[in-house]
Amino acid sequence: MNTLKRNFPNFITLSNLFCGIISIICSFENHLAWASIFIFIGIFLDFFDGFFARILKVENKFGVELDSMADLITSGLAPSIILFQIIRTQTVALEYGLFTLPFSLISLLAFTIPISSAIRLAKFNLDENQKEGFIGLPTPMTAVFIASIPLIYLEDHYEFYRSTEFLFLTAIIFSLLQISTIKLFSLKFNFKYFTLDKLNIFRILILFISIILFLLFNFSSIPFIVILYIILSLINNFLK
Repeated sequence: MNTLKRNFPNFITLSNLFCGIISIICSFENHLAWASIFIFIGIFLDFFDGFFARILKVENKFGVELDSMADLITSGLAPSIILFQIIRTQTVALEYGLFTLPFSLISLLAFTIPISSAIRLAKFNLDENQKEGFIGLPTPMTAVFIASIPLIYLEDHYEFYRSTEFLFLTAIIFSLLQISTIKLFSLKFNFKYFTLDKLNIFRILILFISIILFLLFNFSSIPFIVILYIILSLINNFLK
């Protein structure tokens, strides 16, 4: 029983990792909407592994490292392959003499995402100052932004989201945000010591606005919700 209790959060983490693997397989088969769905499921599971580790009082370094490895796949590599596949289909393959690569050089920019994710996660594990907040954009936030794009394609015809320029800028900007020194607040409420302070007001505000936006615009609202989170974090930093 103790073994089950100790490893239950790790099972959730491995389920997150499994979702990332399935997402990658879906991307290679050009089922990008399904690839996105499995990323969202993985991120949902990622929220609960730490939650149950705290509740069950089984937090340990192994769990932290395992969580980072799962995040690198589900929130780093999997969304980058979605981005790569979209850019690849919209750009010209690279030809060099007798050799032809099945992708363009610009499509490789998508893989700046897992590279910056690896740096971001390694820094997070070593930095004791990121227990209550984050330095640099959390990797799951980047994944949420990118994974929303194929789902937007299903319901709307926003040419802006389909443009190579937008996809190119998404890869570059979010890679830089992940390794930046911008401070961003955690979205997790501490219900044990809950007070209606400035930070919790921002958390309630983003939760309320996110629900309204999603009800009005469905998946099209997700990129704006991520941008709203970044803006509110910057305002929070300014008001300190």
